[in-house]
Amino acid sequence: MTNHLFIGDYTYSSWSLRGWLLLHRFGIPFQSQMVDFNQASVAEQMAAHVPARTVPTLVTDTGDVIWDSLAIAEEMATRHPEAGIWPRDTSLRTLARGLTCEMHSGFMTLRGDCPMHLRVAYQDVPVSDALQADLDRIEVIWEHAIETSGGPWLAGDYSAADAFFAPVAARIAGYGLTVGDTARAYVQAHLNDPAFRQWRAMGLVQGDMLPWYARDYTQVDWPGPKPLSARAVADGTPENAACPYSGKEPTHLMEIGGRIFGFCNPGCRDKTVADPEAWPAFMALMNAR
Repeated sequence: MTNHLFIGDYTYSSWSLRGWLLLHRFGIPFQSQMVDFNQASVAEQMAAHVPARTVPTLVTDTGDVIWDSLAIAEEMATRHPEAGIWPRDTSLRTLARGLTCEMHSGFMTLRGDCPMHLRVAYQDVPVSDALQADLDRIEVIWEHAIETSGGPWLAGDYSAADAFFAPVAARIAGYGLTVGDTARAYVQAHLNDPAFRQWRAMGLVQGDMLPWYARDYTQVDWPGPKPLSARAVADGTPENAACPYSGKEPTHLMEIGGRIFGFCNPGCRDKTVADPEAWPAFMALMNAR
């Protein structure tokens, strides 16, 4: 039995992004299953995993149910002390825990006014006094953390605090919110992070567009790295004899730079088409020849 993580839609579920990063970024084995927001309520879909009623929910390899992202962080840190979810240094660990808990319980205006939406980016977004207060507080704690730890992440190396603030960075970037140089560089670090790019790539090709998350602002290009140009194709002979992710025989094809590569299913292909450079296994394959 392995850890089984139930997540919401990649594009919109900021809480799920936290849980996924906590496992993926720290090398903890897991399988994930998306709970479709377009179907029944999340609580109904999670009824078999009492007492869960939200995502993310982790059913551990021992059968225990953890239904809160902060609880997932703490329990995985206990079970996998070698993973580095919290810093080893006492002062940095204290800093990271404070940051994580404040994010977990705060910034409600930012969450409400700017729901995470990884398929679009906006400009000229109105900023209320309450939203500005959230942004000001975020800048204070980010600057303090990076000055204290020396960066590049909040507590030095990537920690649970960064997994929790990844959706905040996505909101600041996606809504074109104005922050200072330190905060802007920290946001960009998340946009460049391969794990974040993988999550977003999966969101671009899985799930429906949910209109209740849309906002009537001017849309602009996503501010993160521009993906390499690639496309799904029906015909061709792939260079590779095995899918770079599963090792299985290729059945679905992608073209990039005039070259054809094969994957074992449309999901493997489509997530790679969305952002080839986000996937180290594919880039190793492509750069090997």
